[in-house]
Amino acid sequence: MTAWHLHPQLAEDTVPVAELPLCEVRLMDDANHPWLVLVPRVADITEIIDLDPAQRSQLTAEIDITCRALKSLFKPDKLNVAALGNLVPQLHVHVIARYRDDIAWPRPVWGAANARPYPPEALVERVAALRALLPG
Repeated sequence: MTAWHLHPQLAEDTVPVAELPLCEVRLMDDANHPWLVLVPRVADITEIIDLDPAQRSQLTAEIDITCRALKSLFKPDKLNVAALGNLVPQLHVHVIARYRDDIAWPRPVWGAANARPYPPEALVERVAALRALLPG
């Protein structure tokens, strides 16, 4: 069996926040949106249906945890949850806090604007605030 590893594109675009029982939680380095990415630490999977029933249940619980953290911290108008994988085949779930006045509203965030990396101090603060709300 192949060992799990983080896809290079996810490693490049995100920073680690927390490790939940199933998923590595990472922050998308895009200050346009509060945006988490959950990556199940299971080798060679591309779809949610590739997870066994217990893993699917755990993924749902971890999506819930991260949604609640974003909602508590950022008070968004809407939470977007998506597992696309069109560019990065490794299974990962986006959890994005959205606002009616954000740059992409009401469209999806993909392709709406270039990513705006966090300034270093803001990145440290954002990760610390999220870690305080997430177990692990």
